[in-house]
Amino acid sequence: MTNPSPGVLYILVCGSPMARDVGVLVGLAQRDGWEVCVITTPDGRKFVDVAALQAQTGHPVRTHYKNPGDPDMLPAADAMIVAPATVNTVNKWAAGITDTLVLGLLVEGYGYGVPTAVVPYTNKIMAAHPALHDSIAKLRDWGVHVLYGDEVCRLGGPGQTERYRAQFPWRRALQAVTDPMIANSRLEPGALS
Repeated sequence: MTNPSPGVLYILVCGSPMARDVGVLVGLAQRDGWEVCVITTPDGRKFVDVAALQAQTGHPVRTHYKNPGDPDMLPAADAMIVAPATVNTVNKWAAGITDTLVLGLLVEGYGYGVPTAVVPYTNKIMAAHPALHDSIAKLRDWGVHVLYGDEVCRLGGPGQTERYRAQFPWRRALQAVTDPMIANSRLEPGALS
């Protein structure tokens, strides 16, 4: 007997050199049976191969909100992964700002109880800002599985983040929304800290 599909996975991508490899996460998720949709921030779109991702997923790569009255272009998400997530996106998400499609989906996803994992990634200098750490703490309190720190993926200095591309935790991000204990812990805030 075949295992049922885990559902639809939204992979939300921000502007980072790590985004160039998001096809790795798409492939891992598809091998696990997920139907995958990729949504990027405007800056995230600059780093990905849109045509390759559309061919790989069979869905358009979305970046902007649709026009009023237009039909939905993607099926509803059963889980979401934000990888890589920039400081900008993490801080705006924690503040409830929805000025990009990615942020709108994240804020809405919280309301729907969609299991969500995030891999914040930036350089060491930007990572030192207290607002990032406050935002990460908020997300964890809300039940978002946050993969962040040297034990997850090391950060480089400004202009040196690509040196750690090979160790980006694509599989760990997928496990965070696939593992039933993690995916269902949204009901108990703080459980993923």
